[in-house]
Amino acid sequence: MISDLVFMDGNGVYVWSAFAFTLIGFTILYLIINLQLKKEQKRFEKNFSALKKEKYNIAINQEIYKEILKHSGSKI
Repeated sequence: MISDLVFMDGNGVYVWSAFAFTLIGFTILYLIINLQLKKEQKRFEKNFSALKKEKYNIAINQEIYKEILKHSGSKI
């Protein structure tokens, strides 16, 4: 029963290798995108914290900044 699922009438090698290739590809893409997101969040936090006091107060009240900072783990 399980051997039929694994071998799939001789096509199992192609099916499972395609499945493994896709899974590995998506995993690598996820890790790369996640790494880039973390870099961008750090860069945003660095630039955001470098604002002068009056611009900081204006920016902190904008909804998009609240959303970005909430997801980056920073305290507002």
